[in-house]
Amino acid sequence: MNKKDVNNILVIHGPNLNLLGIREPGIYGQLMLEDINRNLSRQAEKVSVNISFFQSNAESALVDRIQLAMTDGTDFIIINPAAYTHTSIAMRDALAAVKLPFIEVHLSNIFSRESFRHHSYFSDMAVGIISGLGAKGYELALEYVLALRG
Repeated sequence: MNKKDVNNILVIHGPNLNLLGIREPGIYGQLMLEDINRNLSRQAEKVSVNISFFQSNAESALVDRIQLAMTDGTDFIIINPAAYTHTSIAMRDALAAVKLPFIEVHLSNIFSRESFRHHSYFSDMAVGIISGLGAKGYELALEYVLALRG
């Protein structure tokens, strides 16, 4: 990927992330999803990069959005698959099909939680994984992607 080719970034939020700030704030933090998206928008705006957001609780809608990224000009994906991290072969297959680089983000440290959360269907394909840094993980992922631009 050429540095100049990263102009359109898609951020995908998986199931239950629409409840951020309400659902288990001790694990997932106080910020609401809108706050995270607003912070990322500001970060991208500073360097004139387009950023779009998608959240769904439905696996099929997430698969459809990933597939759309193949033709809508998306250059890079930042994805928090949430609970689908541990279950969704369909989302994995969609990411493999679109052949776009992506970073996997998790608000909590999935490796310090229940054993069923220790396996990700995405990690081996991801450019990188950020886990356990809360909302800052999204910002660090975007910072990495923006650094690709030079």
